[in-house]
Amino acid sequence: MPHFPPDSVPDAAPQTTPARPASETLYDLLVIGAGPTGLSCAIEAQRAGLRVVLVDKGCVCNSLFHYPSHMTFFTTSELLEIGDIPFPSPNAKPTRNEALEYYRHVAAHYKLDVRQYQRVERVAGSNGNFSVHIVDRFGRQGILLARKLAISTGYYDLPNYMNIPGEELSKVHHYYDDPHPYFGTDVLIIGGKNSAAIAALELWRHGARVTLVHRGAEIHRHVKYWIKPDIENRIKNGEIAAYFDSSVTEIAPDSVTLEISDSRLVLPNDFVFAMTGYRPDFSFLESMGIRFEGADCLPICNPETLESNVPGIYLAGVIVAGSRTNEIFIENGRFHGRQIAQALMLSLAAHK
Repeated sequence: MPHFPPDSVPDAAPQTTPARPASETLYDLLVIGAGPTGLSCAIEAQRAGLRVVLVDKGCVCNSLFHYPSHMTFFTTSELLEIGDIPFPSPNAKPTRNEALEYYRHVAAHYKLDVRQYQRVERVAGSNGNFSVHIVDRFGRQGILLARKLAISTGYYDLPNYMNIPGEELSKVHHYYDDPHPYFGTDVLIIGGKNSAAIAALELWRHGARVTLVHRGAEIHRHVKYWIKPDIENRIKNGEIAAYFDSSVTEIAPDSVTLEISDSRLVLPNDFVFAMTGYRPDFSFLESMGIRFEGADCLPICNPETLESNVPGIYLAGVIVAGSRTNEIFIENGRFHGRQIAQALMLSLAAHK
């Protein structure tokens, strides 16, 4: 079993190749999405002797890169490991930066063929001969051919929009990164779960005047156990203003309007963080013929092989749970790669 600390790996990088007019290679598996689960899919298939390529519209672990810069994981490092590579960390719970470094080194260790910054425009063909049409960041088009596809696109790229006046203003953000730019400003946080609580606390501690608005009656019960009492005490002490059972009805350049019961309140405001959650790109899956069931938009998927209703297209990670995005995380999604690799070996062997 390979073993290395994050800072001792040679300065290697996954292969990145510009888009080309046509593909010269028929890959056994093409993975769409190069997050931890997508990397795991590629590693397991590659270790099984298959020829694999990954494409991602952003960087390696693009969603993780857009997490708050000072974020600490809820889980321990060993539960984030993929490819049988240990994830050593000096902390009881690793940070976002440690995880990014770890996954970079894992990709480099396995010499994964990762095509970064290449967006999938459409998928054509069928089981055994898929054509994946891609566009890179320079607008160049290309086609990659693969016998099988694994979709591991996560859900962090599509925010749940509120559809209220002013949401399109540049002062409104659906992602929180770093507190420094908001020192001395009036900041409104919309939401009552982990991301909202973390943003509110960090912004307050770095000198912002913070107000939190949540449609629920209190901070959500699933907020991390070491964060929940912190945010509740800050609210109780009046250090962070909070309005519960409330909603934002309008955002203006220098103010926000709240609806509280039957009353209306206008607050001065410089920035808004709408931490309203995210959703998978169902339209992208539908464009490939994948069907869904029930109110939670569960994709039709064989639980043993993770093959969707479209032969040759496998699903991995959080998208397996549809809109129930709180059911699958890195900790359990990382095992999907092994399931898919085993199914691929049986399927490809049967067609030889």
